[in-house]
Amino acid sequence: MHPDVELLLLALAPIFLLLIAIEYAYWCRYGQAHIYSLKDSSCNAALALMHQGADKLAWLFTLPLFQAIYQHHRLFTFHTGLTSGLLLFVLQDLLYYAFHRASHRVRWLWAAHSVHHSSKHMNFSTALRQSLMYPLAGMWAFWLPLAWVGFAPSQIVAVVLINLAFQFFVHTQLRPSLGGLEYLFNTPAAHSCHHAQNPEYLDRNYAGVLMIWDWLFGSFVVEQPDHPCIYGTVKPVNSFNPLTVTFSEWSDLARQVWNARHWRQRLAVLFAAPGYGQRL
Repeated sequence: MHPDVELLLLALAPIFLLLIAIEYAYWCRYGQAHIYSLKDSSCNAALALMHQGADKLAWLFTLPLFQAIYQHHRLFTFHTGLTSGLLLFVLQDLLYYAFHRASHRVRWLWAAHSVHHSSKHMNFSTALRQSLMYPLAGMWAFWLPLAWVGFAPSQIVAVVLINLAFQFFVHTQLRPSLGGLEYLFNTPAAHSCHHAQNPEYLDRNYAGVLMIWDWLFGSFVVEQPDHPCIYGTVKPVNSFNPLTVTFSEWSDLARQVWNARHWRQRLAVLFAAPGYGQRL
């Protein structure tokens, strides 16, 4: 990873914690302390630490594959610069959209991603709520085309982390008006809908940084004043134990695969939409 990115992430960590504290103080001041929950936020912090450990291991084992593709099969060679950096940013953001949308439509991926959506709260600490199972689910595979196109693995890791760091700031119910920028970039208002379980908002607004992908692929939605967001998953996880939260959906998935009557049904349980197999 580029050393400047390492320094950026180290600098952001205390900023994230400070913003969580400021946001909590703000809601307390205005009588909305319920937007935070000590048990929920503590679970989020534990999940973040578990995710970080798994993420480091994942890059350790998958970077040789990225390096092999880059060295022996790349189509082009992009040198470090503003133009190549912007191209990498846009391509990675598009691939993030693909990963994020697939994570809501493919049960195997949803088993990992559902952890992030399982909180009934929406605040900055919710951004920390990640799954250690992302490497097993195969999140890293979505970035492989970037190495094939011709971007060095260190550049890929850097832009992935920058993209995810940006997303911390959209996990809040504080929604200042950003004018025309709201049509271009992901915002707290748009991402609040993404975390809602309301039928009219379910599986929408997949953007990482650029909102343009939701506009192009028909997944954009705006929160309606008479339908406020209700946060959490349709199938709730009623626990603050980080291990229970992590493996709840995987446990259900394994049970449904076991109860399936034939191999086609088992494959459907694994790779169809999350609602499939709920009666098995």
